[in-house]
Amino acid sequence: MTTSPFPAGPRAVAPAGSPCCAEYAGLSRRGLFRGLALAGATTAIGSAVVTASPARAASASSVLVVVSLRGAADGLSLVVPHGDPAYYRARPRIAVPSESLLAKDAMFGLHPQLSPLLPLWTSGRLAAIQATGLPVANRSHFSAMEELEDAAPGSTARVGWLNRLIGGDADASPLEGLHVGLGVVPTSLYGGAPVFAVKDVDSVEIPGADQYDTTGGRPRSLRTLWGGDTSPLGRGVRATFDSVQGFAPVQRAVDRRGRYPSTDLGRALADVARVVRGDVGVEVVTVDQGDWDMHTNLGTLEWGDMRRNAADLAGSVAAFFDDLGAAGDKVTMVVLSEFGRRVVENSNQGLDHGYGNVMLVAGAGVRGGRYYGRWPGLDTTLDADLLVTTDYRQVLGEVVASRFADASVARVFPGLSYDPVGFMRTA
Repeated sequence: MTTSPFPAGPRAVAPAGSPCCAEYAGLSRRGLFRGLALAGATTAIGSAVVTASPARAASASSVLVVVSLRGAADGLSLVVPHGDPAYYRARPRIAVPSESLLAKDAMFGLHPQLSPLLPLWTSGRLAAIQATGLPVANRSHFSAMEELEDAAPGSTARVGWLNRLIGGDADASPLEGLHVGLGVVPTSLYGGAPVFAVKDVDSVEIPGADQYDTTGGRPRSLRTLWGGDTSPLGRGVRATFDSVQGFAPVQRAVDRRGRYPSTDLGRALADVARVVRGDVGVEVVTVDQGDWDMHTNLGTLEWGDMRRNAADLAGSVAAFFDDLGAAGDKVTMVVLSEFGRRVVENSNQGLDHGYGNVMLVAGAGVRGGRYYGRWPGLDTTLDADLLVTTDYRQVLGEVVASRFADASVARVFPGLSYDPVGFMRTA
C-alpha cells in the first residue's frame, strides 16, 4: 500500500452500522439541503437539484454539467478495483463479483447497473478517474461539500469555483445565474454572479403575461413603472423581465422526460436537456442527486440502495445524452461526490465515511473508454480508506482548461499547481 501525497486530516466518523449519520439525516430526499442555509436560496426537484448559470446571452460553445452525488457515494462499488485482492477480503458480503463487471481492464470494472453508460464508454466519451478527492480528509458532509465547492483552500471569501468560472467573463447576461427547482444554490455557484431562480422550466413567467410574450398588458405597465428607477429594486425588476423574455426558447424546447427514468434525477436532467437545447447561452449547469449515504443496506447485485442508485444514475445520464442529440457535442459532464466510503464493510452491509473516491467525466472533449489515476492500493484494517492520489481540482481544472478557452485555471482554482491528468483533449 503506497502513501498518499496529501496529509491525513481529522476524522469525523458515523457509528458503524448507523442507518444514516445524524448530520446527513436532514439531507435525504426532499430535505436534501435543509442544513445548507448559508449557501444561498433553495432549488430542488425531489432529491435532485438543478442549477444553471449562463455566462453569455448568445449561443454557448461549451456547456459544463456537474452532477453531485450527495451523501458520499461509494466509488469502490461504482468503479470496482477487482484487480486488488484486498477489495474482496474487505467486503465479503457486498463486493461486486469480478465476473459481473463491465468494461474490465486488469484492475477496474464498472458496476453492472451502469450498463446504460456502455455506449458512452465504448465510443470513447466516458472516462473514470480513481483515487480522487480533497487534499485533506474531511468526513463531515456539510463541511466537505463546502470545501469541495469553494475549491480555494485557506480562503475566507464565500465564492464557489463555478461562480469564479462564469464571473471571469465580462460579457454577462441577465440570466447569469439560473436556478430550476426548490432547493439551495450550491456553494460552487455562490458568489458575485447573479442568480435567477425558478421552480422549473415551465414556471418561468410574469403574472398577467402570455407564456412567451412579456410585452403586453400588465408587463407593459410594470416596465413603464420601473423603467426609470435606478435603485437596486428597479434594476432587479428590469433584469427579471429581460431574463423571462430571454428564457422563452427553453420553454419552447420539446419536453422529452418520457424517455428518462421516472425519478427525481431523470426529471431534473430532462429539464437540463431543454435548457441546453433551448440554447440561450447557458454554460454551467449543476444537478444534485441525493440518497448516497449508505451506512446500511448498500446491498448486493440482487438488492440494496447501491443497485437502485447506480441504475438511476446510469439510466438518467444515458437518456440525457440521447436527448441532446447533436447538442451533446458541446456538453461535458462531471460526476463527483463530497468524499468516498471506507474500504471495509460494516456489520449492516453498509459502509461508513471514508476519503478517496472516483470521478466520472463524459461527453465533449473526453478521452474515454479507459481508467485514469494512480492506484494507491487498499488495506483491510477497520478504518482503512482509499487514499487520494489526485487532487479533485486537477480533474475539474483539466475540464475547465479544455472546454473554456477564455478561462484561467489559476483564477478558478487559486493556489493549485495545475498538473493535468490527461483524460481531456486539449482546447
